[in-house]
Amino acid sequence: MVEAHVDHFPINAPDTVWLPEVSRRGWVVITKDWNLNSNPLELQAIASSDAKVFILSSGNYTGAEMATILVSALERMEKFVQGNQPPFIARIMPSGQVRLWHSRAKLLKLLKPRD
Repeated sequence: MVEAHVDHFPINAPDTVWLPEVSRRGWVVITKDWNLNSNPLELQAIASSDAKVFILSSGNYTGAEMATILVSALERMEKFVQGNQPPFIARIMPSGQVRLWHSRAKLLKLLKPRD
């Protein structure tokens, strides 16, 4: 089952608000928003909520291209979720390959206070 962001959250809902809620519901995030990878507050929201995030390798795909990539990646994404403890961020490549980008260990380090 696929849930659209706009069916559950306002379009302008901050990522730091909806990411934890999506994770609480046990859902997987599929996005083309590369900013999730670089914004410290969003990375902390992913880490603290045990989010399972997949980011398409480019934000410039057409809808048809995204659909083709996601269909070819779906089985790999399912195996990835089963084989990797959240939180994690993985990339979906144009070939449908799925690659770990930010591991659980790397994300959890963001939650530790710095000395």
